[in-house]
Amino acid sequence: MSNKDKRENIEEELSQDQVLEQEGFNEDRDSEDTLGEKDEMTEEERLKEELGKEKDKFLRLFAEFENYKKRTSKERMNLFKTAGQEVIVSLLPVLDDFDRALKELSKSEDTEMFKGVELIKVKFRETLKSKGLQEVEVSVGDAFDAEIHEAITQIPAPDDSMKGKIIDVIEKGFKLGDRIIRHPKVVVGN
Repeated sequence: MSNKDKRENIEEELSQDQVLEQEGFNEDRDSEDTLGEKDEMTEEERLKEELGKEKDKFLRLFAEFENYKKRTSKERMNLFKTAGQEVIVSLLPVLDDFDRALKELSKSEDTEMFKGVELIKVKFRETLKSKGLQEVEVSVGDAFDAEIHEAITQIPAPDDSMKGKIIDVIEKGFKLGDRIIRHPKVVVGN
């Protein structure tokens, strides 16, 4: 092959490359036009998607705020119910002292003093009851429940039917509302 033929081949290849480039350029331009339309559609879709996300975020925030309001309202109600809990807990030993005093006064012959102390105890107990204090009902023979009772000691049961049951109540238990503020102290048979 001569230099002239080589040159013609090179020129021919170059011209074919230029034609291909121009055709490719036109295809790129066409694809850019269709991409522009797709961009507009995707822009609209993107905006719809963003709007959906913002709506979702708003609904979640609103629900969270509603839960917060309910929770704080419930906490406030519980606070009101148990606001005087410390004071009432500190008065429970006085109530126990009244019970012990009445037990000792019942042994004496002075019935007037017994009646007077009993009236004071009843008035004191009713005042505490009006503030939400309730006695935890426990009696001998009840089944022991660790959630409610506090076992001071275990002793051998007098018979097999008393195993795991309360043999004696040492100290009364009390609730304030639904919450136990002092567990009853009991002796359990084993």
